[in-house]
Formats: sequence, C-alpha cells, structure tokens
Amino acid sequence: MSQKQQHKPVMLDEAIEGLQIKPNGIYVDGTFGRGGHSRAILSELSESGELLAFDKDPTAVTAGREALGDDSRFRLIPGSFTQLMTVASELNWVGKIDGILLDLGVSSPQLDEAERGFSFLRDGPLDMRMDPTQSRDAFSWLDRAPVDEIALVLREYGEERYAKRIARAIVNARQETPITRTKQLADIVTEANPNWERHKHPATRAFQAIRIFINQELEELRAVLEQCLDVLTLGGFLVVISFHSLEDRIVKRFMQRHANGVQLPVSVPVTKDEMHMRLRRVGRAFKAGEEEVRTNPRSRSAIMRIGEKIG
Repeated sequence: MSQKQQHKPVMLDEAIEGLQIKPNGIYVDGTFGRGGHSRAILSELSESGELLAFDKDPTAVTAGREALGDDSRFRLIPGSFTQLMTVASELNWVGKIDGILLDLGVSSPQLDEAERGFSFLRDGPLDMRMDPTQSRDAFSWLDRAPVDEIALVLREYGEERYAKRIARAIVNARQETPITRTKQLADIVTEANPNWERHKHPATRAFQAIRIFINQELEELRAVLEQCLDVLTLGGFLVVISFHSLEDRIVKRFMQRHANGVQLPVSVPVTKDEMHMRLRRVGRAFKAGEEEVRTNPRSRSAIMRIGEKIG
C-alpha cells in the first residue's frame, strides 16, 4: 500500500474515543476509505468483537479486502451506507450495534487521484463519481443540464453566491467546446466568479456542489441517520465527522430533534418517557486540534458530533 493510502484519517483519536469501544462489541464504519478508522476499531476489539464497513468506491473495497480480508471479525460491504438496516437485519444486529462512525465527504486518496475528477487542483477527466459504476458523472450532467438546474445545484449544495452567473458561464462555454476536464471547469468558474474569497480557490464551492449532487451525498446522509438509531443498542454511540456546513447542519438538526423528543406546549404535562427522547448529545461540536490542523490542512473544516442512544 502506498504512502498516500496510509494516511491518518481526520480526528482519528477523537473518533475512537467517542465510540467508547467495548472489546466484544459490534461496530460499523460507514465509510471505509482506506481503512484508517477500521484498523483503529479492530485494534480495540477482542476476538469476539465484530466490525462492519461500507464503501461505494470499488478501489477502496479492493484495498480493504486485500488488507483486512483475513480478519474474521471484519466484513466489508461494497455500496452505500444506506444499506445499513438491510445488512444489520440479515446479520440479526438490529438493536445490537454498539457504535457507528460516519466520516463524510470525499476521501484524501480520491482527491489525490486526478483520474477520479474530484480536484480542481489536479487536471483529470470531469467525473466525480464515488462509485464509478453509476451511470451519471459530472461531465454528462453538466453537458446537458439547463442553466437554471446548474444554478440551483451550485446554490443549494455549494452555497455559491454567484450561482446563476457561473451557471451561465458553464452553458456558454460548453456551446463552444465540451467541458471534459476538471481544469476546464475550474478555469470557467474562476473567470466567472467576481469575488474570490481569501485563502479559498474560487472554484471550491462549485466543485463541492457538483460532487455532492452527483453522489447524492446529503440525501444518503439523511437516510442513514434515521437507520442508525434503529440499529444501535441502548447506550450505543453515533459519531459523525462532517466537512462542510450542509452536512453538519443535517447532523446537528437530527441530533437536536431526537435529543429534544416530541415538542408539546409547556402547558401539557408529560413525563420524559412520553417525550420519546432517543438520543443524548455528548458534548457540542468537536474540532481538530491545532497540531492536526497544522499537519493536515483538510482537518481545518472538520466538525465531529457524538450522540448516545437512550431510547
């Protein structure tokens, strides 16, 4: 395995601490990546512990099976973590899982590989699919989508102030020549963006938006969060690491909703049991420490939230 593939995941120590791992427990790594979190979890488990991992990226699945396939405690499922309830049901793990870790967004190896088309800093084919077997990639969508649809995606998924202006620039450019490369797109967005943010590439928000849309990341996050509470045991922990405000907002609201329970007028007398509170938030939002941010700039935007199932 190359040096790049051996990278340490963001907030690894904090995430493992947040799971409060029991040696004989059952755990889920929702985004295997290159296995940093899975290896750390397995190192805390006894021979009777078990770990289930998911990944949509066939390259990650192959690497994971090569590295950990001989470990009888470990299962790696190719596909989205939205299969969690289905797989847990097949294993008779519903209500028995002690901890779930979701490390969201694109992985460092995906960003480092220009051929995957995620990075505006490395020229490659305009792809952006986490699962290369899915039919729609960034090029095919951008080549056909109307200007209003592109603008909506840039605004909703990238919080891009100049969404309409950038969308028009993309449509105008593709009429001249197909936009097949990441550098082409980055140059178009950069030229169309009239107000560059300090210390941020002008194409950052557009690339984020298109990637999230192509991979349906926010929809899949909403789907898996509800499943997590159903498959966790009482006292089990959910640890989620987000890398941008849209993800974190979804996680924060989910945890608030289940921590507060059913909201009734103050005049209605109810017990805590009747409010159906299912989650206890553990601390607030955790961020990477100064040393990690210094050595790994990607960790600067990471936010970790932890919840414990209580009902």
